[in-house]
Amino acid sequence: MATERINPIGAHVPVAGGLATGGLRYAAEIGAEAVQVFVSNPRGWARAAGKPDEDRRLREHGEEHDLPVFVHAPYLINLGSPSPETIANSVASIRHALQRGAAIGARGVVVHTGSAVSQPREDAMRQIHEHLMPLLDEIPDDGPDLLLEPMAGQGAMLCATVQDLGPYLDAVDRHPRAGVCLDTCHAFAAGHDLSAPGGVAETLDALAESAGDGRLKLIHANDSKDACGSCKDRHENIGAGLIGAAPFAELFRHPVSRGVPLIIETPGRSAEPHRADIETLKKLRDA
Repeated sequence: MATERINPIGAHVPVAGGLATGGLRYAAEIGAEAVQVFVSNPRGWARAAGKPDEDRRLREHGEEHDLPVFVHAPYLINLGSPSPETIANSVASIRHALQRGAAIGARGVVVHTGSAVSQPREDAMRQIHEHLMPLLDEIPDDGPDLLLEPMAGQGAMLCATVQDLGPYLDAVDRHPRAGVCLDTCHAFAAGHDLSAPGGVAETLDALAESAGDGRLKLIHANDSKDACGSCKDRHENIGAGLIGAAPFAELFRHPVSRGVPLIIETPGRSAEPHRADIETLKKLRDA
């Protein structure tokens, strides 16, 4: 029996050759119903201008084929950092990702929630308010939401458990353009035992209570190489890790996640393992 609203299932796709040329080719090869892309080097501060023709083709394809598109902002972004240079680069990178996301018709831009590093948490959270609020206010009506992705809990992370989302969203005054991206591997590593009976429902119920209804806009569907509570962010293919395949079926049945797109970020240097992960998730969704 199919779910009431189908959750599109896709992948983070490589874009060699262009966002549309390379990204859509790979998406078709693996059977993706949604895509996530980088629009600049994920491990650097350089901000690529993009190619208007590729942007247009990806935007039009997404509209014509109802293909949800998401952008993942660079990993270096950290608005909780005590470094003024990191703050300045982070603001510029988020603004760039949001602008590029609007150009390609993205529904959301995923950004990691950051770390206090060596400063008090309270100071870091004040920075979140100071620097994220203007960026959220700049998003046009037809632009992408900014999707906050909790981390695996290592170090002085500002947001790891779903309960941490409440204070984080409070720091941006529960802005209407602030959404949530839940990474299953991160949640498991942060201590949410998705593999336990009822673990998925418990986690999603807590997310809704903390973040509020309708905030969950995207799920990164990743199994985990490491144990629950390990604080280690090491993704595994669906069903090959310590979460297992069955809990992902619960994601499709819960009202909080019903209709929310899923994006895999699983290991594999070729299309085959990604195609297999998508097929596994489709079978769980459509069972």
